[in-house]
Amino acid sequence: MAGTLYVVATPLGNLSDLSQRAIDVLRSADLVAAEDTRRARKLLNHIEAKPRVCSYHAHSPPSKLTQLERSLEQGTTVALLTDAGTPAISDPGGHLVARARECGARVVPIPGPSAVTTALSVAGFPAARYTFLGFLPRKGPDRRRILDELATLPRTAVIFEAANRLVRLLSDIEGVCHSDRRVVVARELTKIHEEIRCGNLTDLRVYYEERTPRGEVTVVVEGAVYVPQETDAEAVAQRAHELLDRGATRKDTAAKLAQEFSLSRRDAYRLVTEL
Repeated sequence: MAGTLYVVATPLGNLSDLSQRAIDVLRSADLVAAEDTRRARKLLNHIEAKPRVCSYHAHSPPSKLTQLERSLEQGTTVALLTDAGTPAISDPGGHLVARARECGARVVPIPGPSAVTTALSVAGFPAARYTFLGFLPRKGPDRRRILDELATLPRTAVIFEAANRLVRLLSDIEGVCHSDRRVVVARELTKIHEEIRCGNLTDLRVYYEERTPRGEVTVVVEGAVYVPQETDAEAVAQRAHELLDRGATRKDTAAKLAQEFSLSRRDAYRLVTEL
């Protein structure tokens, strides 16, 4: 009988976030396939787990995937770990999951921390629907295409980025979006030097130009305000200013704009707050 592949979510930084179920699985697993074996062994030593550990990451040769598939075919219990958070999110874990199913192995998720949902939970932006973009291409037309799409994306977007490329990312987004677009930079989530900063693109770019960021970074970008093509954006802004100058509250101004210009109440309110 084929074995079982456990997809185990591990802490982003604080080891106390590891669930008891994850601890039980890691203690009973025959083999741990880890993106970084040093980090994995540190975690395993912390919980006194002693499975065999092998390396499996984005640059592993195809033969490594084949070896793991064979282990599963032979009935081995394998636990898949990423560096931090949930495997198969911006890492090659999905390939192993697919191969495990093909060989008849059972695939079991062990849920837990994720930088995506953790950053979203403290961003304060709408998250009923969001777009996860992962790591953007570093250059070329693919990067430009994604940035252009981000400029008009009506949903909150989540992006992963290396700390040394954060300023360039904020600058590139600023180049296609209005400089007042709000973003949240969540750095070193759950770790000792955790930092969560909210502001507009220009303010945060300048902040990190003056203070070199370090560690792991998740960027949350607020969605674009949708204004129907037939609506004159300048006319909407002018009308909003008129209402605010008369003493109307933001809520009442947004309601009036929504009625007069056929905007959704949410988009109208966001437009008012960005003035």
